Amino acid sequence: MIGKISVPRGTRLAPLVYYLFGPGRREEHTDPHLVAGWRHPAELEPPLRPDGSRDFRELLGLLAQPYAAMGDFAVARPVWHCSLRAAPEDKLLSDDEWAQIAGDVMHRTALSRRGEEDEGVRWVAVRHGPDHIHLVAMLARQDFRRPRLDFERYRVREACRAAEARYGLRATAPGDRTAACRTSRAENEKATRRGLGEPPRVTLRRAVITAAACARSEGEFFTRLEAAGILARKRFSTRQPGQVTGYAVALPGDTSQAGGPVWYGGGKLAPDLTWPKLRQRWPGRSTAEEQFTPAERAAIWDHAARAARAAAAEIRALAGSDPAAAADAAWAASDTLHAAAAALGSRILRQAADGYDRAARAPYARIPVPTPAGGRLRDAARLLGTLAASTRDPALAPLVLLGCLASLAEAVTQLREVQQHAAQAAAARAAAEVLRIPTRGSRPTTPPRRRRARTPGQIAAEDFPFPIRRGQPWPGWYSPGQDGPSSARRPTPPPSRRGPRL
Repeated sequence: MIGKISVPRGTRLAPLVYYLFGPGRREEHTDPHLVAGWRHPAELEPPLRPDGSRDFRELLGLLAQPYAAMGDFAVARPVWHCSLRAAPEDKLLSDDEWAQIAGDVMHRTALSRRGEEDEGVRWVAVRHGPDHIHLVAMLARQDFRRPRLDFERYRVREACRAAEARYGLRATAPGDRTAACRTSRAENEKATRRGLGEPPRVTLRRAVITAAACARSEGEFFTRLEAAGILARKRFSTRQPGQVTGYAVALPGDTSQAGGPVWYGGGKLAPDLTWPKLRQRWPGRSTAEEQFTPAERAAIWDHAARAARAAAAEIRALAGSDPAAAADAAWAASDTLHAAAAALGSRILRQAADGYDRAARAPYARIPVPTPAGGRLRDAARLLGTLAASTRDPALAPLVLLGCLASLAEAVTQLREVQQHAAQAAAARAAAEVLRIPTRGSRPTTPPRRRRARTPGQIAAEDFPFPIRRGQPWPGWYSPGQDGPSSARRPTPPPSRRGPRL
């Protein structure tokens, strides 16, 4: 079950209620009615007028009454809206079951605790489809206090997981703060208008991860960002001038409405890209880039392969006995993947590194304890970072490294499965499948563009991660050996005649 809180909060209650009880944008709202609220839903259901329309005046007045009584002390944006959706393959929940889920959400978020309905906020739950409901609340308590919304998204996530266990629904990952910051709808539409392949946030996140993996010091990190064409600015300490305490990056040409660059702090890109966490990666020394001979380049590839092979063996050995001790190697594997992708200039390896990022992060933004295996992987990443993209080696050494990295990703998959981190395990498994493709001697076709959802079922399916199956390593990619979506419609060619081999 997925819960989504609308951001930013609304200022007007009536348009939202009209929409929830209306036909919808594509006539997908069927039988809209209340299933729960701070009072019994039968007392709050909007009555029907003689012409068949609903009269919302009483419901809107009751919901807004505490907010109007608070006057200037009320919040500026009081309309809180949260949608809860079950997976398409889940069983059909009854109104009573949805009512229990809605009440659990309001209780866990402390907006309206059980037994305190007369003191908490006023809220209702509207159901206008078989697989989801909408929670609407006015952020004004009936005891004339402002409600506190501390960690509301994590509390909604906990309520969804409790509902999954209670009613046997499809299990989803907990909110462990390992996911990267998701691009907003405005960012996606802006990238589409400009003809970009991806939003700037995604490009900047990949550039920062690659620069941090290849750098040996703070100065080299910013030098590599500048060489990659990324704008970077530093934030200095007010007590110790010259000490860097933060940074922000921007893409040239990505401007705001005022005309200035759109800056992203490290924490807005991913949980492990804040300045304190980046400094944990670097040993504090810097060396200039060198020109390597073919023998030296082969030695670097071999060293990276040995480091990946040793880290995979150590992770498998620690997965059952001490999973926490393997966290640093799993985190450092992301650096090696991004550095190898930059050295080879491989699109497939770059996508595998992007997909693996979540599997590398420790839950709740913790910094793992440094280990020798993680240190060897980071040393290998820095060596790979010194190889320019123009020195792509067609020999067998990079393929051996890809095989070792795939084995390392599979070991991390086992580690995350033992730790019961479903989302991180899925990310590592998908990265391992992608890394296995070049070693099989086949290349995936270009991912087809997803069609725009037209039916409520398609809209519901888009809110859940794609199932990852063996043979289909990435959502929308075809299995090795397939030509594309039209291959199933082509007639099978007749078998060739067998004869003596010449």
